[in-house]
Amino acid sequence: MMPFERRLQAARNFVDDPRIKVTGIEASLGTRYTCDTLRRLKARAPAARFVWLMGADNMATVHHWHRWHEIFTTVPVAVFDRAPYSFSCLASRAAIRFRAFRLDQSKALTLAKRPPPVWTYVMGPRHPASASAIRAGDTTFGHARQDDGNT
Repeated sequence: MMPFERRLQAARNFVDDPRIKVTGIEASLGTRYTCDTLRRLKARAPAARFVWLMGADNMATVHHWHRWHEIFTTVPVAVFDRAPYSFSCLASRAAIRFRAFRLDQSKALTLAKRPPPVWTYVMGPRHPASASAIRAGDTTFGHARQDDGNT
């Protein structure tokens, strides 16, 4: 994995929505694991409604993460479709463990208001960039997305 500062800058270069602010808050929180970051964020901003966003590729393997189940019991989770993981993520250990808490995609906009555990699988237009290109800081895909009208 590339150094933190490069990943942070690549994420900032990628996001072009003023409603999304990319931060390096993990560094100031001193956390290493997602479950710890989420717990600290909730303690720091108890009135905020956090939702963990992840791609289907991560859902397929999240059971290998440190205390992964705490992510699902700490905040609502939105999983975004990503080929070729569409089916494997829905058969993953996490999907099976939390199957009773899956929210239909038609109710996804209510996710932040629901108490965890709750998660939804969001299918929609796929972004043309690969995760590898994003991690490498390749920002040319942003222009292609704007030029071809996909959002």
